Amino acid sequence: MTIYAPALARGEGPLYVELADAIERDITAGTLAPGERLPTHRDLADALRLNVSTVTRGYREAEKRGLVSATVGRGTFVTSDAVTNSAMVSFEPCAPGMLELGLIEPLDHLDPEISEGFRRIARRKDPSALLRYSDPRGQAEHRRAGALWAERFGVPAKAEDVIVCAGSQHALTCALSGLLRPGDRVAVDALTYPGLKTLAAMLGLRLVSIAMDEQGMVPASLDAACRRDEIKALYLMPGVHNPTTVTLPDAWRNDIARLADRHDLILIEDDAYDLTDPARIAPVGNRVPHRSVYIAGMSKSLAAGLRVAFTVAPQSMLKPLAQAVLNTIWMAPPLNVELTAMWITDGTADRVVAAKQAEAARRYMLACDILDGLRFHGKSTGFFLWLELPEPWTGHALEQAAAKQGVNVFGAEKFVVGQSPAPRAARVSLTGTESLDQLKQGLVTLREILRGRP
Repeated sequence: MTIYAPALARGEGPLYVELADAIERDITAGTLAPGERLPTHRDLADALRLNVSTVTRGYREAEKRGLVSATVGRGTFVTSDAVTNSAMVSFEPCAPGMLELGLIEPLDHLDPEISEGFRRIARRKDPSALLRYSDPRGQAEHRRAGALWAERFGVPAKAEDVIVCAGSQHALTCALSGLLRPGDRVAVDALTYPGLKTLAAMLGLRLVSIAMDEQGMVPASLDAACRRDEIKALYLMPGVHNPTTVTLPDAWRNDIARLADRHDLILIEDDAYDLTDPARIAPVGNRVPHRSVYIAGMSKSLAAGLRVAFTVAPQSMLKPLAQAVLNTIWMAPPLNVELTAMWITDGTADRVVAAKQAEAARRYMLACDILDGLRFHGKSTGFFLWLELPEPWTGHALEQAAAKQGVNVFGAEKFVVGQSPAPRAARVSLTGTESLDQLKQGLVTLREILRGRP
């Protein structure tokens, strides 16, 4: 039996880097397919006449690049997203007129009127006080507002439990960098938020894929992974999961909380879209508050450009989280947080949430009409859909075909973790276009594409 043996240039650079480069080239060329198992370290070392340690370092380098994933007892596999860019935002200019059904925009036209907000701040206090250095944890009144906002998600919190961050992505960065170390393993859903994937790669953290079903993360799969690997943390989006829209049921939240306690896991809970659904369940962290970090973001609810989020954590974790804020940006901009806090306390934020739910409901009903006959999952007031694709379509194929027709959409491959197989599915944003007419045009285009063949 012939085993995979890449061609190495054997130049002046380290051989382990050349091995990782060769694996990357072969994946790009299609010689190695997503999900394909690579030879054992010993077998590849023998085939290439290298030291086993060199192959081990080469595989680790390939894993850092997101090309392969190793599982104890199973081997090393090409990741399912190895040929897919997991980044949500491209730094390349997009084609003029591209309809955005990929990115989830928070219905910006319904955001509060910012000019009046600044005038109110100027009448209440000296704005210059908000331009100075302040406590990295956030000002006391801002942390009190953060505790109020956390209550919207069902998290009981006091001001002293809150750290103010510059958006949910920054809060996630602080949690991962402040509480974990390079090489640590983090359990995640088999399909997860791409921003977590790219951040984990940057921080040198290893993501462990946990099986999902129609209810969300399977507790038995999490238990098995914790027994097999040394896992330090668990990342969850239990309410309106991105990308599948699943809401984790209460019974499974209880099971996962017990497993977090049993296996000594740091629980990082990110309910970015939970407020888009009026029917909410108490967070998993409420059951294990001593090990829970809860991220109560504002971007999808109020105004993305303010970049404000509130992190609720136990006292034992507050110091490293505050240090992470200090190490990254020193403090969330107090002027932005002041505006956010004012809108939380005076009820503006709640009114904006309600208005955005109503607009999302109109868009959801439009999608139901246009996509009738196709299988998809979503919330009646949600910001996105999880669209199941008819054979032989894949998410990646739909992405490419839609782009040619002027529509941006995200295939399942962008969300998959490790060697988990990518389902035939795509995430469809309902809020990326400015108007209902643009959304209708984009959805009709997707429907017509799926009636053909890739």
